[in-house]
Amino acid sequence: MAAAAERIGGLARGEDRSASAVWSWLTTVDHKRIGILYLFSSMIFFLFGGLEAFLMRLQLMRPDAHVVSFALFNQLFTMHGLTMIFLAVMPMSVGFINYMVPLLIGARDVAFPRLNALSFWLFLAGGLVLNSSWLLGGAPNAGWYNYAPINTGAVVHGVSLNPGSDTLGIDFYVIGLQLAGIGTLLSGINFVVTIINMRAPGMTPMRLPLFVWASLITSLIIVFAFPPFTINLVLLMIDRMFGTGFFDPARGGNALLWQQLFWVFGHPEVYILIMPAFGMISEVIPTFSRKPLFGYSSMVFALVVIAFMSFMVWSHHMFTVGMGPVVNSIFAATSMAIAVPTGVKIFNWLATMWGGRIRFTTSMLYAVAFIVCFVIGGMSGVMLAVPPADYQFNDSYFLVAHIHYVLIGGALMALFAAAYYWLPKITGRLLNERLGRWNFWLVFIGFNVTFFPMHFLGLMGMPRRVATYPANLGLGFWNTVSTVGVFILTAGIVVFLYNLKRSAQHGELAGPDPWDGRTLEWSLPSPVPEYNFAEIPLVRDRDPLFAEKVHGNGRLVPAQIAEAHAAEEHASAHPAGIHVPNPTILPFVVAVALTVTAFAAIFRVWPLAILGLLAAFFAIFRLMYDHDPGHYVQPEEGAR
Repeated sequence: MAAAAERIGGLARGEDRSASAVWSWLTTVDHKRIGILYLFSSMIFFLFGGLEAFLMRLQLMRPDAHVVSFALFNQLFTMHGLTMIFLAVMPMSVGFINYMVPLLIGARDVAFPRLNALSFWLFLAGGLVLNSSWLLGGAPNAGWYNYAPINTGAVVHGVSLNPGSDTLGIDFYVIGLQLAGIGTLLSGINFVVTIINMRAPGMTPMRLPLFVWASLITSLIIVFAFPPFTINLVLLMIDRMFGTGFFDPARGGNALLWQQLFWVFGHPEVYILIMPAFGMISEVIPTFSRKPLFGYSSMVFALVVIAFMSFMVWSHHMFTVGMGPVVNSIFAATSMAIAVPTGVKIFNWLATMWGGRIRFTTSMLYAVAFIVCFVIGGMSGVMLAVPPADYQFNDSYFLVAHIHYVLIGGALMALFAAAYYWLPKITGRLLNERLGRWNFWLVFIGFNVTFFPMHFLGLMGMPRRVATYPANLGLGFWNTVSTVGVFILTAGIVVFLYNLKRSAQHGELAGPDPWDGRTLEWSLPSPVPEYNFAEIPLVRDRDPLFAEKVHGNGRLVPAQIAEAHAAEEHASAHPAGIHVPNPTILPFVVAVALTVTAFAAIFRVWPLAILGLLAAFFAIFRLMYDHDPGHYVQPEEGAR
C-alpha cells in the first residue's frame, strides 16, 4: 500500500522508492501524505464494496437464481453496506479534508499531526479486522444496521433468530467498527481544533471556503454522533462476550434500545457522508462558473441548520416499529423541515451557474450530475418522511433506490468532481479530460440505469434484504435492467482507474493553478511542499487568491502591508528554515497493538488481549509525553 501511495503522491518530486520510502509512509505525520493514504486505502475498500454489490446484482438478475448461496448473500449484503459507508465514502472524504483543509485555511499542518496519523492507522486497522472475517470464520450477516436481537443470536420458541450470529462474524463487526470509529472520532476532534485555531491572518469565519465550513460541521457531527454508536457497540460486545442481555428481551433487555442508539448515530452519519460533498461542490461550481458563490452567508447558515436538525430526525427510520402517531408526526415534521435548508443550497448552486461563463470540465459535469441525482434522492426522501407512505416503502426496494441516490448519486458524484478538481494539486499531473468524459457518462448512465428501476421494483412490492424472488411476481425485467446498469457503472470505474494510472505516468503537468482557482491551495506548487506555505498568507477576501489576481499585487500578501508582514515573518523565522514535526512510528505501533487486541478478543484469547492493550497504552503514553523537537526544512526557491 505504501509503495502505491508513493506513486500517487510523490513521483513528481522524485522521492526515493527504497525501503526507507516505505518507512517514511509508515512514520509520516504530514497531513498531505496522510490524506493520500486515506484516499488510496478507501479506494481499495471501495473496489471491494463494489465487487460485493456486483455479486449481489448477479444473484438478483433473474428469478430463482443460485449465483451465490443465501447465507453468502446475507454476508455480501452486510459487508457491502459497511464497506461503502465506513471504509470507502467517509474516509475518502476524510482524505480530501486531510489534504486540503490546512491549505485552504493557510496553515502549515493540522493542530495535532501525530493524532492525525493515529486516526488513519486506527481506521485502516478497523477496516482490515472487519474484512479479515471473510477468511476467519465468515463475515457478519445481519445487515449494516445489525439489528437486535438478531445480532445476539437470541432464541425464540426454540429457534435461533440468526444462526449465523453463532459464528464470529458479528464479533468482527463489533470490534472492527470500534477501531475504525475511534480513528474517525479522533480525526473529527483534530479538525475542529485545526479550523478554529490555525486559520491564516484575515481568515475570519465568514471568509472560510465552503469546503472548510462543511469539514468543520462534519467534524462536529462526528464528535457528537459517534459516542452513541460506540456505546451501542460496547453493550453488544459485552452481551456477546460475557453473556449479558442488554438487547435480548428474553433476558430483560430491549431490542429497540439498539435501534434508538443506532439511528441517533445513523441519521447524522448520512450527513457525515454528504456534508463534505456539499463543500466540494461549493468549490467546484464557482471555479468553473467563473463567479463567486451565490449567497455565501445563506449557504453557511443552511449547513449549520442541517447539522443541528440531523440529530432531530432519527426516528423516521423507525416509523414502522410502533412508536405511535404523536412521535411519528413529530419526526415526520422535522424530516420534512430539513428539506428547506437543503433546498437553499440547491438554488444557490444553480444561481451561481446562472449567467456564469461555465467551463464543462469533467469536474463540472460531475458537479451538475450531483445536483440532479441528489434532488431525485431528496424528493424520494420527503416521500419516506410521510409515516403512512413509509409503511409501504420502508422494507421495499424504493428505499434502496433512495439511499443510493443520496449516497452514490450524491456523495460519490461529488467525490469524482473533487478527484478531477484536486488530484492535479495532489499529484502534480492533470487527469485526461477525454477519458474523464468517458468516465463521467459511463458512471452517470450506469448509475441511473442501476438504481432508478429500483423505484419501480419497490412500488411493485419487491422487499429489500432478499436473496431471490419467484418468477410469477413479474420483477425479473427491472432486475435485469438494474444489473445491466451495474456493468455500465463498472466500466466507468475501470476507465477512471485507467485514467489515474495514465495520469501518474504520462499526465500533463498541472502547474500551481490549472483551473484559474479562487482559493489559497492554488497559490502553491503542485505537488505541495512539506511545509505548505513558505510565507503564511494574509487573507482579505472570501476568494483570497482570485482577489489578489484582480485587485492586489498578484501575491497573497496585500501590497500595503507586505513589508510589515515580511518583517514579522522574518522576526519569527528560524535561520535553519521552516519548522515541521518529526515523523514517528508510535501511531502505527498503537494501531498494531490494538489490532492484536482485537483478534485476541474475537477469539477469546484473553491473556494476549491484555498484553495487546498494555502495549497500546504504553505506546499512547509515549505518544502523549514524548517531546517532539521537530526539524527544519528550507523553502524552495521562489516559494511563498
